Amino acid sequence: MRLFVRILPLLLIFIGIGSVQSYAQRKNSSYEAYISKYSNLAIEHQKKYKIPASITLSQGLLESGAGQSSLARQSNNHFGIKCHSDWRGGRVYHDDDLRGECFRKYDQVEDSYTDHSKFLAFRPRYAVLFDLDITDYKGWAKGLQQCGYATDKAYANKLIKVIEDYELYRYDTHKGSRTSKVTSKEQLPVVKMTIYKTHGLIYVIARAGDSFESIAQNLGFKEKELRKYNEVPEGFPLQAGDLVYLEKKKKKADKPYYDHVVQVGESMHSISQQYGIRLKSLYKLNKKEMEYVPEEGDVLKLR
Repeated sequence: MRLFVRILPLLLIFIGIGSVQSYAQRKNSSYEAYISKYSNLAIEHQKKYKIPASITLSQGLLESGAGQSSLARQSNNHFGIKCHSDWRGGRVYHDDDLRGECFRKYDQVEDSYTDHSKFLAFRPRYAVLFDLDITDYKGWAKGLQQCGYATDKAYANKLIKVIEDYELYRYDTHKGSRTSKVTSKEQLPVVKMTIYKTHGLIYVIARAGDSFESIAQNLGFKEKELRKYNEVPEGFPLQAGDLVYLEKKKKKADKPYYDHVVQVGESMHSISQQYGIRLKSLYKLNKKEMEYVPEEGDVLKLR
């Protein structure tokens, strides 16, 4: 049960911050090279087709193995799109769900990006995705799996992990640049926020348009401290309803939360936020490496 806590300066005394493991884990150089090479193309397609650049890049990375898969190298197919009955272009055959399936072949990678954008934009099954905000990469990832883009039950969660590990969400709004700092002459408007306390942890609930920067200014925190409490890098986007903790999270969930069944569109970080558990502790409790991606239906220990 949420307990309302009035905003008092004494409640905002910091509890000391230990070292926090970086949210982005060990980065793959081939992934970084791919992002550098194709990020501008993804941004161009976002402007033209209204598909988040982060989604385009993460799908390209996963489907093509950062451009290193045989399908990508031999056929310039970076999104694993199969022939389907309406395809009139080049064809190649690879084993996928079945042996010798037909995949589209392109003259150049740019053609693959264009076909991918049109594939999503002009097929009725994906129409619901275009009602989502351009910055809602979690909703897009979840929707792609639910609309049948891939049969992998962890597909949405894999996209989300790639987007967050490589901070691809920056390309949806800032074209890959760091979030600009607010100067003393450019103060954000202060709107009173309600502070909640559940299981001994103090937090606020993000509203539409909130950022770690605006919340920090609102409550008298330093942005860096809030990001450390919530284990996220600079520029990490917030969505309405996200929990933002005002103190360090715990090593395990309180009773009666013993386990969690993974849903589509969840990441280890989102689960750690839901229960107020430190991300490193959640991995350790479940004996998982940082590369682990939770799959729909997995059961994770919380204490």
